[in-house]
Amino acid sequence: MKKGEIWLADLPQQSGKEREGTRPILMLSDTKVGLTIIIPFTSSTQLSGYEYTIMIPKSNENGLNLDSTLSLFQIRSLDKKRLIHKLGNLENNHLNEINKTLKELLKL
Repeated sequence: MKKGEIWLADLPQQSGKEREGTRPILMLSDTKVGLTIIIPFTSSTQLSGYEYTIMIPKSNENGLNLDSTLSLFQIRSLDKKRLIHKLGNLENNHLNEINKTLKELLKL
């Protein structure tokens, strides 16, 4: 698993506004303790105007079947057992934008 891969994953039920259910996720980091660091996608394009969100159009390369939004403030860890299968790879221009936005969001 590598940064920039898009996987289908089963996110556990949460409370509040956290993403849950079977959905695409963006892989940020793989760890040696059985967890991955991810950002879940949502097909809600209404969020695309909010700060720290990035709209990702569907493409053959990324494997998304709908235009989707990444809410970077939804970053979290996920057990690798919840990964179902790889869908594709995020295009470099979007990955560069995510890297820049994460630095700003996390004050790095």
